[in-house]
Amino acid sequence: MHSLHQYRHNRPFNPLSRKNSNSMKPVKKEVTDPKVYTRDIVWKIYRILKYSTWDSAREELEKLPIRWDSFTVNQVLKTHPPMEKAWLFFNWASRLRGFKHDQYTYTTMLDIFGEAGRISSMKHVFQQMQEKGIKIDSVTYTSLMHWLSNSGNIDEAIKIWEEMKSQGCSRTVVSYTAYMKILFNHDRLKEATDVFKEMLQSECPPNCYTYTILMEHLIKSEKCEEALEIFEQMQEAGVQPDKAACNILIQNCSKVGGPTAINRILHYMKENRLVLRHPVFVEALEALKCGGESDALLRQVHPHFSVDCNLRKEANDYTKVATDSSSDIDERLLFDLLKKGNLLAIDHLLLGIADKKIPLNHEILSSIIDVNCSQCRPDGALLAFDYSVKMGISMKRSKYLALIGLMIRSNLFSRILEVVEVMSKAGHSLEIYLASLIIYRLGRARQPTFAAKIFNILRDNHKCTATYTALISAYFSAGRVNKALGIFKIMREEGVSPALGTYNVLLGGLERKGRSSEADFFRKERKRLVAKHYPQGSACEKICNLLFAGDSC
Repeated sequence: MHSLHQYRHNRPFNPLSRKNSNSMKPVKKEVTDPKVYTRDIVWKIYRILKYSTWDSAREELEKLPIRWDSFTVNQVLKTHPPMEKAWLFFNWASRLRGFKHDQYTYTTMLDIFGEAGRISSMKHVFQQMQEKGIKIDSVTYTSLMHWLSNSGNIDEAIKIWEEMKSQGCSRTVVSYTAYMKILFNHDRLKEATDVFKEMLQSECPPNCYTYTILMEHLIKSEKCEEALEIFEQMQEAGVQPDKAACNILIQNCSKVGGPTAINRILHYMKENRLVLRHPVFVEALEALKCGGESDALLRQVHPHFSVDCNLRKEANDYTKVATDSSSDIDERLLFDLLKKGNLLAIDHLLLGIADKKIPLNHEILSSIIDVNCSQCRPDGALLAFDYSVKMGISMKRSKYLALIGLMIRSNLFSRILEVVEVMSKAGHSLEIYLASLIIYRLGRARQPTFAAKIFNILRDNHKCTATYTALISAYFSAGRVNKALGIFKIMREEGVSPALGTYNVLLGGLERKGRSSEADFFRKERKRLVAKHYPQGSACEKICNLLFAGDSC
């Protein structure tokens, strides 16, 4: 568990004593003798301990021409020889001339007993460390907590954590995360939450595994939406979920029946080229099937897995025909499948057509998007959208808007941005009302980053009172008050006049955060505006007042 770089040698050493070069004539064979590396010595000692009795092993160890240091002893212990022999070897080494055990060898021995469930022996080793004044760091304390918890001694594990704090031992992200996992595993939810808050306050940034522990607990509690919020937040904090995290999350989602969460994580995996382990893939496939969801995205991310699935049979037959036929036949096949309502087969057929880059009419793609949107199937709709982007096919504005609505309902915020970008390139505009509504909705979902990106895509004449106010509201919803006030300042600098709805948003956001003095300033500004009998003015200001009339305090 320790990092032992300080003990590493720059060059491999030869533990064999040199022979006197004058005692015999130089022989070519001796010049080319291979060097003996530390790892070879370590594995030789491991085999001696494993396959010999202790009496025989001790004799062989004493004959080895090596310099015994804590690094070598620790590496031997980490190979996990039989427990009794490991303990005998540990005590034998302590009697060697010039040798002294350190925190690393003690902690490894402690781990060996803990893993074997020999808690009393583990405590004895820890007591020896204390009596001999051996340095006890966060790694040792974390190991103790882990094994005590595994044996069911949760109260003792908590005492070790408190002792660690009282001794002034510096707690690391590993120790915080291990303790949180212990508390979650024993349903100490409040204590675990308090530890996480303490971790943040101590400026110890959570790592990927810390976030994974939190999300895993939420999913097991069937709070998949909250877990997905953390999944987004950790990325905003600069921590990217890794392959292990995605496997753990999807496996747990599959057990509790969370097909929406599975697809959200699969989208991330597709974008970052991550894959599931095969057993997890099979569990996810079964969960999607039971939930009546398409497995097309799962197969897109894992084209190398071949799993029997009766649902693919009809689609595969269609795909075989499609690859050998003209685009007219492809479209007729798709229309037939649409009439039958066989959307799963359409998904697989579209995948085959996309791979072969076979052109389709925009009308058939529009129909596929309409049907999938009406049945709340974001994966099927996005397959048609992705195909249109790949083939450079533009669609009507209404189809892009239908996709945006579906993405909002499905919480696929990154895909909303993609759709808006493609829509803008196709020459379609969101218009002020819809743009404001989308930015506001993203804010309510605590996705201010995506809201700002949508705002930046807008035409200059659409960056007006309503859209600026929506962006301010988005930052307030995410708790980023200073950023919201900064947007308001930019709005004024750009010559955009605030409306009553703008002041409603400012007052509501500031008072919710207890910033009364600033709220009083904007309340006076609002009263001046009302006193002037200020008309609603432009269409943008009317939209602003309509959308944010309910945010007044």
